[in-house]
Amino acid sequence: MRTPGLTPIVRALMAINIIVFGVEYFGHKEMIVSVMGLHYFTSEKFLPFQFLTSIFVHADLRHLFNNMLGLFFLGPMLEMYWGEKRFLTFFLITGMGSGLLYMGLKYYDYSTLEAATRAYIEHPDLNQFSKFLYQYFPDGIPHNAYALIEGNPNNITVQNSVLIAQECLRSVLDTPLIGASGAVFGVMAGFALLFPNTELMLFLLPIPIKAKYFVALLGLYELYVGMNKMPGDNVAHFAHIGGMIFAFILIKIWGKNRNSFY
Repeated sequence: MRTPGLTPIVRALMAINIIVFGVEYFGHKEMIVSVMGLHYFTSEKFLPFQFLTSIFVHADLRHLFNNMLGLFFLGPMLEMYWGEKRFLTFFLITGMGSGLLYMGLKYYDYSTLEAATRAYIEHPDLNQFSKFLYQYFPDGIPHNAYALIEGNPNNITVQNSVLIAQECLRSVLDTPLIGASGAVFGVMAGFALLFPNTELMLFLLPIPIKAKYFVALLGLYELYVGMNKMPGDNVAHFAHIGGMIFAFILIKIWGKNRNSFY
């Protein structure tokens, strides 16, 4: 597939993401993530506009590069097909929709962790504390909780274990969703729905593959790794799926002409 030149909305979206990352890079990352990242709705840091602003915040250069690469290659085709206003609407709705699905799934995860934490606080026991940490924090306790450990970390008191459990719960509550991945996955899904037989050439797989097959495999992969998450994996895979789902819904609602495929 020959990539068209950058279109106005794609250029503007990429510029906003790069500018925000530049502000992060030059010493304001904590503030940007805290204000613009999407926090869980019961967190003190949650603000409704974060459904939108979280799309433009990234964790690191690799995170930014991967998202902008997908937008760069596939976004212009959709913008030329739909026009600027509809493409911008599509990008923002799929991005915010991915956050909405993520929030719904986090409700289940957080509720389970909250119930387990409260149960431990009511009946603290160091033997149970080890099991609690192993089950809910296999990668280790959050960084903020280390400040509550006094002296030898192997000699944690019952009182400290309660404080650590509370801080672990608070850290999960205040961990935000950031990145344009949901919107970019929405762009990929939209492209596959509108141009299913367009052949894409991937960097890691130097053979052409039709867009419909590529996106279907990508969706299945995200579903698999999301349901079988490995320790250390901090990627919001279901947010990616959320972007794809909202892309499907929007295109069905808009009822685009399916006879003009490429």
